Amino acid sequence: MQKLMLLVVAWFVSSAAFAAGSLDTIIIDRGVDEPIRIAVVPFKTDPSLVSEANQADIIGFDLARSGQFDPLGAENMLSYPNNRQMVFFRDWRILKAQYLVIGNARLTADGRVGIDFELYDVPGERQMITQRYTVARGQWRDVAHRIADTVYEEITGIRGAFSTKIMYVLAQNAGAPNAVYRLEIADSDGERSRTLFRSNEPIMSANWSPDGKRVVYVTFETGRPSIVIQDVNGSYRERLTNFRGINSAPVFSPDGRQLAMVLSKDGDPEIFMMDLASRSLRQITRHHAIDTEPSFTPDGRGIIFTSDRGGRPQIYQLELETNFIERLTFNGDYNARARLLPDGKHLVFVHRTNGVFHIAWQDLERDNLQVLTQTALDESPSLAPNGTMLIYATQDQGRGILAVVSIDGSVKYRLPSSSGDVREPAWSPFLDG
Repeated sequence: MQKLMLLVVAWFVSSAAFAAGSLDTIIIDRGVDEPIRIAVVPFKTDPSLVSEANQADIIGFDLARSGQFDPLGAENMLSYPNNRQMVFFRDWRILKAQYLVIGNARLTADGRVGIDFELYDVPGERQMITQRYTVARGQWRDVAHRIADTVYEEITGIRGAFSTKIMYVLAQNAGAPNAVYRLEIADSDGERSRTLFRSNEPIMSANWSPDGKRVVYVTFETGRPSIVIQDVNGSYRERLTNFRGINSAPVFSPDGRQLAMVLSKDGDPEIFMMDLASRSLRQITRHHAIDTEPSFTPDGRGIIFTSDRGGRPQIYQLELETNFIERLTFNGDYNARARLLPDGKHLVFVHRTNGVFHIAWQDLERDNLQVLTQTALDESPSLAPNGTMLIYATQDQGRGILAVVSIDGSVKYRLPSSSGDVREPAWSPFLDG
């Protein structure tokens, strides 16, 4: 008997989100066995704010898509408290809720929005958190994500990542004369997407700076691949490389001062480092094989990369100080696009066995490997900054979509789009301030 609780939930966003580039549906396929039962009561909301999604809906869905929580439906609640005096714990014990979230939202005298929320431990009959936010109306959803982060961390002990962003490439009519490619940025739930860059030529390999204020990516707008750096607010854009041959796979160092990238300007594809202050280049690998797809170790002292120097693509680690290179993967006939978890001890990557591509996880100390996904043609894994989930690109009925899976494989959901093929996802760092 299958132990995992299967959830089939379609979440349709507001009609305003159906602009080009939007991710219009989230489908939760699987959550953990025995998720935490939580009640997020609809917030009491000023009549002038009823056009906004209720804060409770956003918070509840954030917690649901983590796979670790089972929010109680509002229609099943016995009461709808919005302050401590209205909370009767017996109501929530009857419904087997372990935690309770209540709140209210109102307009302030200066036209801003005031939002209060409280978190309760139902069995212990105690208040755990009470917080107040005063923000511009445009930050309505931001506050809801922050509340979800706070609740998630208080209960699980792990920092929440609901306030982060995702970046992805939306391709419409790819390969046709009228093809359009957009680099999109959206909330982690796919809402509020916006186009950072639009082109009639392909866009690839987008990555975030450590502070989330800049991105790098590859564009073919000059007729060949070039690496571009751009501010997220759109105020600055610069082409960093446009050499003959390959210019690909740029990624920031953890301190944001350097980029690792792949260039073939001198012949074979090799990994180079660019100092962003001086724009100087330093070659890191020197081998007749293809070395590609670099990423940094969390401490910035090493590079993880893909190479076929052993005959087939596998994952290697290079120590920058000594140039010592170690092979990390041996299982399967193809392993690529690797990223280390924040603990530096676990690796996620694209893994192929018997011709099928999946996303896999490997414990580097014990050398055991776990395949996390069951779909085909899975690629481009990108980790959430708290290391609990990863987003990747896959196929669904012949269309490119994004999907999310937990590091232990127990939680899965999909983010398809009705606007075109979605590919090359990148999860932002924590966005403080």
